[in-house]
Amino acid sequence: MLHYAIVFLVIAIIAGIFGFAGIAGAASGIAQILFVLFLVLFIISFFFKRGPAA
Repeated sequence: MLHYAIVFLVIAIIAGIFGFAGIAGAASGIAQILFVLFLVLFIISFFFKRGPAA
């Protein structure tokens, strides 16, 4: 999921360089949503990870 966020960020940067404001805005919005979703899932998995049964 972090990979997709980085891909959309790169697409937004390239689109911004070439002047496609609509595409750049949409891609950066998608990248932000995916990054926040990645962080939330990472924090949840960090706190609720299952260790070896003792």
